[in-house]
Amino acid sequence: MVGDRARGGDVLLRLADFGAFCAAAPLALASARLVPGASADPANAFALYSPPFTFSVLLWFASAWLLGVYEARARSPWFELARIAQALGVVAVAAAAILFLAKEQGASRATLVTFFAISWGFLVLIRFAIRAVLRAMGRTGRRARYYAVVGTGRRAQQLVEAIRSHEWGLHLAGWVVEDGRSVPPGARVLGSVGGMARVLEEHVLDEVVFAVPRERMPRMEEAILTCEELGVPVRLPLDVVSQGRTRMTIGEVAGVPMLRFSRAPSDHLALAVKRAFDVVASALALLVLAPLLAATAIAIKLDSEGPVFFRQRRVGLNGRTFQILKFRSMYVDAEARLEELRTRNEMSGPVFKMANDPRVTRVGRVIRKTSLDEFPQFWNVLAGDMSVVGPRPPLPAEVRQYKQWQRRRLSVKPGITCIWQVSGRSQIDFDRWMELDLEYIDDWSLWRDLHICLRTIPAVLTARGAR
Repeated sequence: MVGDRARGGDVLLRLADFGAFCAAAPLALASARLVPGASADPANAFALYSPPFTFSVLLWFASAWLLGVYEARARSPWFELARIAQALGVVAVAAAAILFLAKEQGASRATLVTFFAISWGFLVLIRFAIRAVLRAMGRTGRRARYYAVVGTGRRAQQLVEAIRSHEWGLHLAGWVVEDGRSVPPGARVLGSVGGMARVLEEHVLDEVVFAVPRERMPRMEEAILTCEELGVPVRLPLDVVSQGRTRMTIGEVAGVPMLRFSRAPSDHLALAVKRAFDVVASALALLVLAPLLAATAIAIKLDSEGPVFFRQRRVGLNGRTFQILKFRSMYVDAEARLEELRTRNEMSGPVFKMANDPRVTRVGRVIRKTSLDEFPQFWNVLAGDMSVVGPRPPLPAEVRQYKQWQRRRLSVKPGITCIWQVSGRSQIDFDRWMELDLEYIDDWSLWRDLHICLRTIPAVLTARGAR
């Protein structure tokens, strides 16, 4: 919710503000000759105005910190704009005073006024653009994030109102109630605290907020540990002693201090870099491999009847479903023939793996051995449903058979390649596969993703464990 996400947003906003001043400076200089009273020589303008412009940028961040400009973004837009005006006014007065004391006669007051006017416009434009983007993201189903509230008292309702006011893109999925407690009028009840595991299995939830009084928090321990086991982040009031072995971060919602517990990766700057890598890598892969992908598509079409691509419903981040895209490697009646082959399954657990599967076409055997059938999933990565590196996306039927501890692998985006992929694939039994995925989540880092990518190349070339 707020917490570490807000800190990442603050960094980006400060960088955007720095860019606004950098853009305003040349525009102010370019318009100097058009503004009445401007007398700066264009040849010397840069040297003349660089010191006051640089000083103004540095003073802006000090003034913004003192006046709480970046904290004001959680309030109304007009309150935030008023704080920006106050901070920028302090900077303008200070800059004018220093120029006067320095007796800098060549500097044009009109140019400085133009600089601050353009800077004001850019700072305001950035804020409105950010709010517009966040609102748009909040309306997009794929990007929307959902949370449940445990507790139905006045404190819980106030917290829901605070989140609704300050957290765009975060939507209330419903309430989880304690036995014997009344629910707010018209509230959507997802289940009871005692049935937390079922609630998390049946609903897409990105976070669970516990908003019950301190004296009732001990009764929540089992529900909190259930969230931890399934990889769903938890928020607790700051005055509650933490439970479990999850990472804890401190944040706030509209001034209410909160603790956040999560065993999934939560460094938003690192996750942003991971997403940037996903976009660049998948776009380059689709572009560079386009001739090979086209040749594969032609071979599939000539080899057997049916479409080139195979689409299948898979489970992604926190239970979201999406259509995975692969090159078709089986005959079109493969799904209908699955049941008759169940007794020949060579993999433990709910996953079906079989050597010399009779449903696989001639071209299918080649593209499976070389993993070419997986390459169209770079499109799923571009769409944001998958990552280059992450646990393989399971079928909904497989997820329904998961043990409770295995569901935590859904707490990160699924990937094209993963630690299982480079460790032998079908040579590893199902439980060990799940353990490897959870180890990846617990120890995730950008460096580990890069290491897995590098290990994927020889694993693909040698086709080790491929079926």
